Amino acid sequence: MGSVRLPRQCFLWGMSVIYLFAFSSLYVQIPGLYGNDGILPARRMLKYMGKPLLEQLWDSPTFLWMGPKLGLDTQQGMELICLLGIILSFGAMVFEILRDSLVFFFLWTLYLSVYQVGQVFLYFQWDSLLLETGFLTALVAPLHLFKWKSVPTKHHDGITFWLVRWLLFRLMFASGVVKLTSRCPTWWSLTALTYHYETQCIPTPVAWFAHQLPDWFQKLSVAGTYVIEIAVPFLFFIPLRRLQLFSFYLQVLLQLLIILTGNYNFFNLLTIVLSLPLLDDFHVYFWTGQSKKKKSERWTLMSWIAIVIELAVYGVLVYFTILYFELGINWEQKAIMSSVGFTYHEFNRWLKTATICSIWIGVLSLTWEIIAAMFNCACVRGFFWKMWATVQWAVFAVAAASMFTVSLVPFTYIEYDANSRLWPAVRKMYEAVDRYQLVNSYGLFRTMTGVGGRPEVILEGSYDKETWTEIDFMYKPGNVSITPPIVVPHQPRLDWQMWFAALGPHTRSPWFCSLVQRLLQGKKDVIELIQADGIQYPFSKSPPTFIRAKLYKYWYTLVNKDGSLPQNWWRRQFVEEFFPTVFLGDPNFESMLSHYGLKDRVSTKRISDAFLPTILRTLREHVRTLTGPQFVWSLFCSGAAICLLKGFFSGTHSNKPKPIFETKKSKGKDTGSGMAKNEQVKKKADRSQESLEAKQPENAEGGFADSDKSTKKRK
Repeated sequence: MGSVRLPRQCFLWGMSVIYLFAFSSLYVQIPGLYGNDGILPARRMLKYMGKPLLEQLWDSPTFLWMGPKLGLDTQQGMELICLLGIILSFGAMVFEILRDSLVFFFLWTLYLSVYQVGQVFLYFQWDSLLLETGFLTALVAPLHLFKWKSVPTKHHDGITFWLVRWLLFRLMFASGVVKLTSRCPTWWSLTALTYHYETQCIPTPVAWFAHQLPDWFQKLSVAGTYVIEIAVPFLFFIPLRRLQLFSFYLQVLLQLLIILTGNYNFFNLLTIVLSLPLLDDFHVYFWTGQSKKKKSERWTLMSWIAIVIELAVYGVLVYFTILYFELGINWEQKAIMSSVGFTYHEFNRWLKTATICSIWIGVLSLTWEIIAAMFNCACVRGFFWKMWATVQWAVFAVAAASMFTVSLVPFTYIEYDANSRLWPAVRKMYEAVDRYQLVNSYGLFRTMTGVGGRPEVILEGSYDKETWTEIDFMYKPGNVSITPPIVVPHQPRLDWQMWFAALGPHTRSPWFCSLVQRLLQGKKDVIELIQADGIQYPFSKSPPTFIRAKLYKYWYTLVNKDGSLPQNWWRRQFVEEFFPTVFLGDPNFESMLSHYGLKDRVSTKRISDAFLPTILRTLREHVRTLTGPQFVWSLFCSGAAICLLKGFFSGTHSNKPKPIFETKKSKGKDTGSGMAKNEQVKKKADRSQESLEAKQPENAEGGFADSDKSTKKRK
């Protein structure tokens, strides 16, 4: 692999965009989810016990403890935190100088602050993944905020960038393994995708068409998913460039297919950003079409050995895929047949070996990066710069080794024996940092739900308990004729929790009682989570007197026999009552609210006229006119437009570099002597430049001066 300067820049830009998506998506939902009249008011999570501020921050690390000092309540504190996150991430997206370690560390602390009080609406794996990636980004990013210039790559960049690769490996490998360790019948029979497209939380219109694909293709797709998630991640650590590029494109392909068929907010985009450490500068130059070419390489013995190894890896991958998934061609049906060719116990035995091997592969790979960085530091010219580079190397090497060691605890959750062998000291280290979400365990789509039909909760309201009207949500399925939406990268968190609530009785989702209460009270902030346009909400004039909820089973409609498309996207069937009919003042309903601690406390609301609360209220009123996707995409498009304009004007206004030494043209017979003088001046300039390069020390970051600025290159 070549230099990773450009992939690192792409990674930092991508992380700024992901933070922009996360903060802006959450900001529009704060009043309805966490406001004083929201479903789960965040103020209940902050109990002021009279402790000093530092002690409160230690118990629960969130900036919201400082809200009262600024004259803000908890809702306004969350809004301020999200606005700061939006401003910083937007600035980092547009200005390279803000893609700094301190800026990304502050973004991580801001998201951790809202995560601490987010409760069930923020306890998703992608929120934990963003926090872990965000902390690593603070290690990867350069510290150049106060230098006002671009900083070249440092010798320890390979070490910190390796941690991102290790996180990607843990994410993908665990996500593939848990599908088989869960013993879910659909994953073992390769039929999971037959149900996935219609049972996922918020499907896209493309998911309907993907559901119509033949069964043999769905099974083959599941087998391909296993290969990409379980086998291919081991290629992340093979030091052969083409194999790493091959694994990169397979990961991107999988994530793009998921984006097309499902609304998974910023998660898949974040996974693509995590894949960027698999690239190098030459490949990024290939993307941009710049004339940056690798030096001509001679076909040595090592080159041929590398090609043989690559072909062997491809061959082994294909061979074992055919063997373990029993791939074969059915010429009569014109289909590729597949099935799992191993048992659960055989897979468990393999997993024990693979987990231990993956840990040792990580140890060897990280050790190689540390040794390579140490050697580069030893090659630095000048005693001071050598010492400065060595100090940086030592600090980040220890940090990387510590992060890797701590990550072994959640990583080995997938295999009990490997987890039980970890040293007690490692577990204590993990417990000490667990509250900060520095490392986490992952495992997406462990089991496939909705095999017998997609469960869906439908709310109904009435004024007289006789005529009932359904309350349709903006994003989740309800009306069978409404086209599935495209909301990525926005995440409507209430719609997501409605999907989880349908998987069990309402007693497993206590927040549902609070949702019903807010709708009976007609709280505007909660209603806007369901329908941003008041006209679409059937009880916009006055709240319903009674509310109930029913459980339905939903299925996709199929293509008509004549090949035409059906009128409706869904068909449904009533199953049972999900939530009983309740009204304000209902003793049973009041008992449920008290049992779950959701009873409203009588308190006087004070509206502060201070400057900061007034600004926050004004911004909120302006944002109310936009839906979540509109707000998120308007911010991103504005930032992208600024980036494009900056690139355009920097390209049009850039002039060709002029020679340092210029000579006047001679006339007539003096032309030959003038050329000779020019040659002498050139030689002097070259000699002076070479002597400067020989004496020039390395810059403060431990890197050599850019040789492209030499007189020879410019000439």
